Amino acid sequence: MFSSKSIAATFALVAIGFAFMQFSQAMPSISHYGKRFDSMSGIDYIQICLNNCAQCKKMFGDYFQGQTCAESCLKFKGKAIPDCEDLPSIAPFLNTLE
Repeated sequence: MFSSKSIAATFALVAIGFAFMQFSQAMPSISHYGKRFDSMSGIDYIQICLNNCAQCKKMFGDYFQGQTCAESCLKFKGKAIPDCEDLPSIAPFLNTLE
């Protein structure tokens, strides 16, 4: 019914499959970063967001709510990165001094 070569080839493929499964579990995974980190390009969106908040705080001083900006970076996982030269992106963090 089945030749010994086909049985040996099937056994070899199954053994290789199990070896790959064991190896893949032993490799460190960066999937726990989720959307915070782009593993292909190595970009950490939260870090970029926090750096931009710090830069805007330096530029605008007391007119810019740096703490609120940083908290939004952490809350939204760096999805809305503020740009100091783009008013709509920093509008929620601006305040007027009286």
